[in-house]
Amino acid sequence: MLHHVSLGATDLKRARAFYDPVMEALGLRLTFESDEAIGYGAGITVFSLNLPANGGQASAGNGVHIAFEVEQRAVVDAFYRAAMAQGGSDDGAPGLRPEYDANYYAAFVRDPDGNKIEALTFLAA
Repeated sequence: MLHHVSLGATDLKRARAFYDPVMEALGLRLTFESDEAIGYGAGITVFSLNLPANGGQASAGNGVHIAFEVEQRAVVDAFYRAAMAQGGSDDGAPGLRPEYDANYYAAFVRDPDGNKIEALTFLAA
């Protein structure tokens, strides 16, 4: 059973400025903050950003991305808008992805450290 997912961040202040509105668009809130990490969830932490344990520079994994499933296309759109407004990079604007499923509606963005995150829904509304 998956408990949580963590990504590396070079600058937690910058990461929080990006992720606070992005996670809010998904219905998640800040659940903890320390000198080494920040976490988001709806109750328990399910997603966090951590300074690398080795003290090195954070780097995005090639082929790695985190997908958040939501219940409405409007939430996917809000996620994308929030990410773009906070300096994220477009990696696939909101829209249908029929190559995955006829109802797969998603948006892909990169955070300031290059991590790829996605919001998706299979619902038509």
